[in-house]
Parts: sequence; C-alpha cells; structure tokens
Amino acid sequence: MAAPEPNPLSDSTLTTNPNDDNTNFLLTSYTHLRRAIHTVSTTPDQPILPSHSAVSTCLASLPTRSSPTYLQPHGATATHTHLLTEILPALNLQSLSPRYFGFVTGGVLPVAEAADNLVSAADQNVQVYFPVPDSQGDDDDGGGGGGAGAGNRTWTHSASTAIEDAALRMLIDLLNLDPDPDPDPHPHPLHTTTTTTTTTTSKSKTRPSRWPARTFTTGATASNILGLACARDALLLRRDPSASVSELGLIGACRVAGVREIRILAAAPHSSIGKAASVVGLGRGCVRDVGLEEEPWRLDLDVVERELRMGVEDGVVHVIVVGAGEVNTGRFGTGVLDMPKLRSLGDKYGAWIHVDGAFGLFARVLPKTDEFLELHAGVAGLELADSIAADGHKLLNVPYDAGIFLCRDASIATQVFGNHNAAYLSSTPSTDHSDTVISPLNLGLENSRRFRALPVYAVLLSEGRSGIAAMLMRMVRLARAVASFVRESKHYELLPADHENESEGDGKIFIIVLFRARDPALNDTVVDRINASGKMFVSGTVWEGRKAARIAVGSWRVDVERDVKAIKAVLTEVAEGFAAEGK
Repeated sequence: MAAPEPNPLSDSTLTTNPNDDNTNFLLTSYTHLRRAIHTVSTTPDQPILPSHSAVSTCLASLPTRSSPTYLQPHGATATHTHLLTEILPALNLQSLSPRYFGFVTGGVLPVAEAADNLVSAADQNVQVYFPVPDSQGDDDDGGGGGGAGAGNRTWTHSASTAIEDAALRMLIDLLNLDPDPDPDPHPHPLHTTTTTTTTTTSKSKTRPSRWPARTFTTGATASNILGLACARDALLLRRDPSASVSELGLIGACRVAGVREIRILAAAPHSSIGKAASVVGLGRGCVRDVGLEEEPWRLDLDVVERELRMGVEDGVVHVIVVGAGEVNTGRFGTGVLDMPKLRSLGDKYGAWIHVDGAFGLFARVLPKTDEFLELHAGVAGLELADSIAADGHKLLNVPYDAGIFLCRDASIATQVFGNHNAAYLSSTPSTDHSDTVISPLNLGLENSRRFRALPVYAVLLSEGRSGIAAMLMRMVRLARAVASFVRESKHYELLPADHENESEGDGKIFIIVLFRARDPALNDTVVDRINASGKMFVSGTVWEGRKAARIAVGSWRVDVERDVKAIKAVLTEVAEGFAAEGK
C-alpha cells in the first residue's frame, strides 16, 4: 500500500529551515504586508485617497538614471521595505474601503486574496488542456482541444484547466444561463463523488452546454473584443461558408460574402464597445446608437428591426449589443419581453446578439422577490444571446483580472482564436461540438496566462449562491437608500429625472446612483468637494450635457446602515459648507 502523501499544511512542513532564505523571506514579508494592510484598513477615518505628501514621497523614491544606485541590486528585504513604506501609502483604498464609489470596482474577498496568492506561488500557465487518464489509462474525455488522447499516457500535467472549466460551469449555473440543467450539473473528468471510505470518478455524460466556448479574460473589454470578433466571422460565414476572416482577412471575407459593412446596434453603449470595434477592424464609426429617446439606455426594438431589414437590401450585416448595466445609470438595455423578440429578429435577419454584462449580469443572482423584480426584468432572457461578456473583478469581488466570456458557437470561437502551427503545444483547436474542455489558448487572445480562474472558483465555493446573493443585496440596498436620500434632499437631484415622479420606490436602481447638485455653482465642484473629504470617493460624469456625480456600490465590505449614514453626512456637509461660503 502506497504511503500517504504529505499534508502541505501540517506543522512539520511549515517549519522553516534556517538556511532557506527564500522561504523565510516570503513568510515574513507576507506577515509584514498583512500587518500594514490591516493597520490601514482598520484605522478610523482613514482617507480613501493617498495624501499629496505620500504620493510625492513615493515619486521621489522611484529610481532615476541620475541615481548612483540605478539598476544596482538592492536585495529582496530592502526592496520589500520600500514597497511597504513608500509604495503602499501612495495607493488608494479602492479594495479596502466600503466607500470607494468612484467606478464599478469591487473589493477582494479574503478567500479570493488567499486563492490569488496561491496563483502567484504556483504560477501555472493555463494554456493547454490535457485529458486526464483514468486509473485504467482510458481516454476519459476525448480531445477537447487538448492534443493527443490520454489512453496510453501514465502522466498528468495539471488540474488547472479542469478547475478553470469547473469555475466557468459554476458561474453559468450561478447566473442561470443554462436552463434545465441535468441533476448533476458539473460532471467532469476530475469531478469526484466522495464517501467516508472511497473516492470514485464520475463518468456520466450530460447534454451539451449552451455555452461550449467559455473562458476567462483580462476583463469585460477583452471579452467584448472576443464577442465582436466571433460576431464578425459568424456574420460573414453565414453569408458564404468560404468567407473566413481568419483565412482571407476582413476585406477579403467581406468581398466574398458580398457584405458592404458590419454595423453594431446598441443603446448608450459603453466606450469599450467602440474600442472593441476598433480592435477587430470594424471601426468605431460602425456603432449606431439606437436607444429610446425617453430611456436612452434601452434598445428601441422598432429601430433595431428597421435597421436589420434595411441591411438585407444594402449588404449590411449587424451585431446587436445588449447593455446589461449602463455605466452612468446602471439601467438595462432590455425589458422582460425584449430578448425573445430580439432573438426572433436575430434569427430572421441573421444578426449576432452580444451581451455586455460587465456588472449588470450579476443581477440574475438576486432572489426573485418583489424587491428585485424590476432588476430581473432587465436581465430576463439574456441566455438567448450568442455571446456574453462580464467581469468577476467587479461585483463578484475577486482580484483583477477576471473577465468572463461565453459563446454559443465553439466552432466559430476556435476558428477565430485557434492557435495553429505550434506543434510543441500539442493543441489542435477542437471541432467537436460536445461539451468538452477546450484548451484556453484556442478561446482567447493569449497563448500564455495566469491561473486567473482560481479566485473565482474559491469565491463560488466559499460563498455559494446564497452568500453571493446576500452580498449583492447589501450593495443594492445601500444604493437605493442613498437614492432615497438624494431624492428627498433640497441640495441634490436624482438622475435620470423621471425618478422624481416614481411613487413606488427605487426598484429600477441596481448599484449605481447618478445625481447632481441643484445649485449650478456647487455642481461644478461637487465631485472635488466630496472626494476632498477623504470619507468617500465618487466619480464625475456628464448627463444630458451637464456635469453629474456617480456613486457605484461594489464592495463586499458595505454595511447599509453604517455607510448610508456616512454618505448622508458627507453630502450634507458639502452642500451646507458651500452655502456657508457664499454668505
């Protein structure tokens, strides 16, 4: 009988060797880091932004060519001291404060930070999936883009790609994006059923996933790039099976397909859509804003249908981008009945539907109660899209970077992103449409990347559906409490203006509160005055041609009662202080 493997967490294995300088350095350096972070995050009234002096000290400490020690070795200990004493104080507390509201920026849950430390320590390069041989040496899962079968192989490479896929499957189920799952929604070559005495490998097969092409990216911008790239190729191939952008280039493929232009139809699209259009060769000018006049964040389905119909005659094909969470208001691009209509239009006119759900997609995790009913209406039917982009490092509260990309057509995704002609990687893009694991290098921009899935996996496992829902509920409730205060305030007005006529509360508010000061002179400086308090941080924006301020609630640290009290105090002090200056 084989001897049991050592437990890496046992006291004996954690005992440091006096001669192991690297281990000792890592242990002490992390202790010092956590002590410094704890001191900063628990100091009462700690300013959210770094002081001018701290930033000046940091900048003055940076190496310059004129320094006599420039590019000379300083050693690990001295360097780490520099990081803690000069670099750290010059950074903001976006992850450590519950009142960093400037952007849609989540915090980092402790379990996610712990997982991220493991990611850096193990430093896995998650690129190629190797099927895992079972105890008899059989090929357990087919190719899946992993190269040679595992049938005659007696070694395994790493579980990282399988863990990543497990995290993606869990995300899909958390977000309810794959209706009618099988009783066991996460079967996998490494999925095991454990009893008190035995561990067996499950080899049950399930129906194919709605999202066979699934991967982690650097963020929603990268995921939008992937979505538009897949849309571009699919639209042309639907016109002519030989019109492959991957082989002919965009101009050549358009010529073969008889396509004059590829357009993007969106309502108040995020700037990353224009950026993605530029990157994939469509151009920012192809983006057409087709939002409703009275609700600019929501798609005007009549205009969408007219554009699609005219495109058939004009040699124009279309991508429809559905915004799940407009950046200024947090509102949604569709209503409860819109997605079935869009899906029907897309099928009729050959359009591709892409969801930019950077943060709004997570509204699907909230309980389906009256409190959140209007939010569920905004994210209803998103599973009908062809591709979806989202961010984990926003509301899921995992470290940067953790973008999510899902696509219904694995053949298109692997055609666009397949990594060909690299025999040493032993990875052939899969043409199998069954629900296998596709090597990450055949689904995204990078051939090499870090194990960014692990913090997501850790949060999903640690918090579960109920814990994540509870975290999101706190965010929504804080945003709505702030909105209620702003609406009733004599100093501020809540935006969009139709809020003031709502008599049934703030059911449309997700995690963003948009407002401005009623006094135009105060409004010109209100963002600077709020941020100068040091007690909260907001971002400035523009709404309907005038300056506005935006609060975006995204941290797991928020406490509704405590934080709304602090926000009210700051906003009141800013307004009353400005009024006192004018007297």
